[in-house]
Amino acid sequence: MTISKKNSYKLLYILDYLNLKILNHSNITITNISNLENAKKNELTICSSSKYLDQLKLTKASACIIPKNFINHVPSKCYPIISENPTIDFIKVLNLFYKDQQIDRISKNFLYKKDLIKKKFKNIFFGNNFVCEKGVKIGKNVTIGHNVIIKNYSLIGDNVNIGNNVVISNSIIKKNVNICDGSIIGKKGFGFKFHNGKILRIPHIGKVIINEGVEIGSNCNIDRGSITDTVIGKYTFLDNQIQIAHNVKVGEFCMIAAQVGISGSTVIGNNVSIGGQAGISGHLRIGNNVKIGGKSGVIKDILEKKTVMGYPATEFRDFIKKNKG
Repeated sequence: MTISKKNSYKLLYILDYLNLKILNHSNITITNISNLENAKKNELTICSSSKYLDQLKLTKASACIIPKNFINHVPSKCYPIISENPTIDFIKVLNLFYKDQQIDRISKNFLYKKDLIKKKFKNIFFGNNFVCEKGVKIGKNVTIGHNVIIKNYSLIGDNVNIGNNVVISNSIIKKNVNICDGSIIGKKGFGFKFHNGKILRIPHIGKVIINEGVEIGSNCNIDRGSITDTVIGKYTFLDNQIQIAHNVKVGEFCMIAAQVGISGSTVIGNNVSIGGQAGISGHLRIGNNVKIGGKSGVIKDILEKKTVMGYPATEFRDFIKKNKG
């Protein structure tokens, strides 16, 4: 289930829309937007950081917005779009395709009358004030609490339990998942840029994917991806009041305690334990079997099997020595 977008556009139209120069004539049709790694033919992507040059060299995108000094890294089948501000121009193109995703809204096509919901979904139990948009799919033996909203582009698997006051949108919830009261899953992420005295909102066109056997505590917030998906791995348990930002990937069998915040595009490995109130910066990689102490601040990558604590987070042994006495 994917978020709907506007029509496709000729690359020449996009270049004119951005007021950018045409390097050579190209009549490519751009059908969608994607990231470097997942982009396909007739899709447009961006590379604005040297951190992703290896991915740029391998991208299958038909066009890529880049700074001028990256031009020699662009594959021969990818049209280079030279920009003085690639991020701003990429946001403009996202809004061209997906302007409706700037702000989350309730669809006009929804079900709320119990008899109509029972007619459509024959193997679920639901409480009072359940609102379900018409594009939603729900599996068997699903329990849904009071005051729940499930919005378009969502799929709920078998044997899922959804507590009271939960909002789910743009999400795939796989089987045997438990979602506790008050959690919000799949809302747009925290994405915007200030430009020329105005705010450019970043449409979030990814999903949230919650894999089998996950438990999500009360009052958690999991943002959908900006371009890629936000993913929670199998049998991972989240405590209460956890914030997981857009594009985060959390591995399998992780345990994350209350009030943890994970910033955008960070990748967490398998069997990772994170103590309460820890904060993890964006675009980091946390290895498998890592343990992060409570109230730690993680601002750089952590290799697998490490135990860290403090701010900035350091190896536990070093933290104890530094704070001894």
